[in-house]
Amino acid sequence: MYSPVLLRDRPRPVQILLGGVIPAAIGALNGVLIGVSSVAYWIVAVLAGVGAFVAGFEHRDGWGGADRGLVGGAIYGTSLLIAHALVGTHAKVSLGSFPPFLVVITAIFGMFLGAAGGRIARLQRERAGIFLTDEHAAQ
Repeated sequence: MYSPVLLRDRPRPVQILLGGVIPAAIGALNGVLIGVSSVAYWIVAVLAGVGAFVAGFEHRDGWGGADRGLVGGAIYGTSLLIAHALVGTHAKVSLGSFPPFLVVITAIFGMFLGAAGGRIARLQRERAGIFLTDEHAAQ
């Protein structure tokens, strides 16, 4: 069973790194890649999605994973757009007719992926007899 340390139990600098800096860095990378190669862009986008799902495991349940995924997805989408604007290349993947809406889309995808990871982690812990909810004491 994959059971990482919960994000809330990590030191604040690590929380900032995992919850903010890494999504921003991956978003900025994809902001550059979107003007270089659509294949590279989609590979990194899928890896970012996998990261959002796995990050959900660092929360007590799907709600915590959803919160983190929402914020991480918004940070990712925002840094993607900023980096793309700074580089000034033509996007090889459509950003839609209103590119800022991409932030909403990435936030929603992040929310659902993080929630799924958090929910699965909770089910795995409960099957192992470990309860982290407010109603139960930790193991």
